[in-house]
Amino acid sequence: MRIFYKVAALAIVVTLCSFELSEPAKITVYLIGDSTVCTQPISQAPVTGWGTPFAVFFNEKVTVANHAKGGRSTRTFIGENRWQLIAAALKPGDYVLMQFGHNDEAKEEIYKERYTSPEDYRKNLIRFITETRAKQANPVLVTPVSRRKFSPEGKALETHVEYSQVVAEVAVAHKVSLLDLDTRSRQLYESFGPEYSKLLFNVSEPGINPQFPNGINDNTHFSEYGARLLAELVLDEMKKSNLELLKWVVTPNTKNNDHKPSKL
Repeated sequence: MRIFYKVAALAIVVTLCSFELSEPAKITVYLIGDSTVCTQPISQAPVTGWGTPFAVFFNEKVTVANHAKGGRSTRTFIGENRWQLIAAALKPGDYVLMQFGHNDEAKEEIYKERYTSPEDYRKNLIRFITETRAKQANPVLVTPVSRRKFSPEGKALETHVEYSQVVAEVAVAHKVSLLDLDTRSRQLYESFGPEYSKLLFNVSEPGINPQFPNGINDNTHFSEYGARLLAELVLDEMKKSNLELLKWVVTPNTKNNDHKPSKL
């Protein structure tokens, strides 16, 4: 009988230890969107999507899975089965940050395969939200980040008026957290001004960047510096929305170094 009690007690201890030693469930943050979000190939350097620096802002509790892809609209992201794979993998507590619009609104003939009407864009966003919530995960809407475009007076102009409005309306109607990257990015560009805001983008003179030897004036895609600042704006918008995800943002240890943490 004593042996039985000893074995039983040992089993209880082992069970309790297993609970203590087991790792808490990790959270995956899925990023879906276009080239302004995605991880860019080295061949496109210095072009960087904001999802790249965003991924390193979290501790080991969070994995950022950047599934954004250049040239994709909500329609083609679904049509290529990219969304369906994410929806199948979602688990309770995960997040989906969704930023589309650049390609949905592209009406030019060469981009006609990407174009999505505002009404279909709305339906696709609602689908992302509904299927995310069905897995007890958290949808987060992000307005499309603005392109660099200034008025003669130096005011950053809206470049996604119709589609950003749809995102805002869907956020209200479906009670989804909204990160207004459209507005915040324009405020950022204005703070730099028409000339210095070029530093945030893939803009260079001929002979400067070996990737673009003839020079380039790309006012849509970000430089590494620009992507980092955009990622910080995303975090700041998360703070405004009071997302629980902020609990796992890395806090720099200022006691052991002289670097001050960035202000969110």
